[in-house]
Amino acid sequence: MSVLLTLFVVASLPLVDFTNAERVLGAYVFQRHGDRTAKSWSPSKLTNLGYSQEYMTGTLFHDRYISSDSSYQIEGISTDIVNLAQVTASAPQDDVIENSGEGFLQGLYPPIGSLASETLRNGSTVQSPMNGYQLIPMSDVPSGTGSEDNTWLQGTTSCNNAKVSSDNYFSSNSFKSLLSSTGEFYQSLEPLVNETFSLTELSYKNGYIIWDLLHVALIHNSTTTFPSSSLLNDQVMQKLFVLASEHEFNLAYNSSDQIRAVAGMTLAGEVLAALNETITSSGKSKLNIQFGAYASFLSYFGLAGLDKADENFTGIPDYASSMAWELVTNNTSAGMPSTSDISVRFMFRNGTSVQDSTHLKAYPLFGQPMLELPWAEFVDKSNEFAISSQQQWCQACGNTTGICSSTSNDAGGDGSSSSSSSGPSSGKGMSLEVAGVIGAMVTLGVLMGLLVLGIFIFGLRLVPKSALANVRRGSDTSITSAMKTTA
Repeated sequence: MSVLLTLFVVASLPLVDFTNAERVLGAYVFQRHGDRTAKSWSPSKLTNLGYSQEYMTGTLFHDRYISSDSSYQIEGISTDIVNLAQVTASAPQDDVIENSGEGFLQGLYPPIGSLASETLRNGSTVQSPMNGYQLIPMSDVPSGTGSEDNTWLQGTTSCNNAKVSSDNYFSSNSFKSLLSSTGEFYQSLEPLVNETFSLTELSYKNGYIIWDLLHVALIHNSTTTFPSSSLLNDQVMQKLFVLASEHEFNLAYNSSDQIRAVAGMTLAGEVLAALNETITSSGKSKLNIQFGAYASFLSYFGLAGLDKADENFTGIPDYASSMAWELVTNNTSAGMPSTSDISVRFMFRNGTSVQDSTHLKAYPLFGQPMLELPWAEFVDKSNEFAISSQQQWCQACGNTTGICSSTSNDAGGDGSSSSSSSGPSSGKGMSLEVAGVIGAMVTLGVLMGLLVLGIFIFGLRLVPKSALANVRRGSDTSITSAMKTTA
């Protein structure tokens, strides 16, 4: 894939006029972190610019999904004070990404001022600090930990097969061709980056981190601290961006080996689960936000066929870029409509550095002609590549240690059974409750058998009625006790 990529220019893409009659039932947002320091200078840190980008982006999503004045407000969502049952946020354990999430969420639900005060029993009033700053907790996602301190795209996935697949790119003809044809170009950058890279490291193999270093420098460094900056012009940076994008897209996705796109496959499963929860909970869960890195963007772009719709989807998305999947319906009846009346609309926004950046733009998924895909079709198409469980991830990745060790053992070597399965439907035997009842009944049967045997051997013996009642009570207590102990 050697196509000339251009920077995403969202303003040049057509606006879509959606009717205001539609209802937005819920949404899932995947948000890239904001501006940071260079990856080659670990540990990477979120900059003030990056935090501001995320806050601004959170404010834009507040205006779209939360504000009562918006035509795209999520139906029934709390407009002032966050309802934590309606909003879910998650991020990998990574300082840059988690801090980005905090900035975004602060913009999504800003401080509420006097609404955050409360009156105590003694009549005194307590005002929440920071003008009523609203706290939205973020849960951990299993992949992507330390993403911004790792210079290799697959370095944090832990997926064995994905790592092998990405490594295969380095032995491909397309990689070797670019490595050879761009050698002189990268060597010419030596005066610009000699404090970070040796001459032997200046090649297409390190195309992303070389571009990343210079990209960060052009944002933050003055001409007095940036050596030989006169050698760097727009044409050089454009060429570096094109090469870095090709490098990373090929590490993130391959049409003949989908496991390379494990980040996008996992994201697709999470999107499916969250949107399905919105439907099955009748809208109690309304908005899911996940924060992450560019790898998930690129691999999902490839899996969903977005690169076929627009070659710009093979480019590295800018800081603070957003993907959103919206559940929409034109059914005007109250409540959650039938799934046959629900569609999914995919939206993308490329960062904050382009014109008209306040707008999300809709794009068709999976090569389909329509911008709004019926729910059933979205599910079917997503399930062609989505990873929706730990067991499925372990099988696809070929992992058998760590979190996959129990799955591998319980599956009897074929990976066909989940270690978390239980109950009669698991095919692994009866539940403990059923076993307890059966055990108690067996005990009762043995006791009755002994009693009958005693009658035949020793004959009948009359006892007072009160004594018989006591015997029965004692038997019942023993049986109940046996059942509780067994269960």
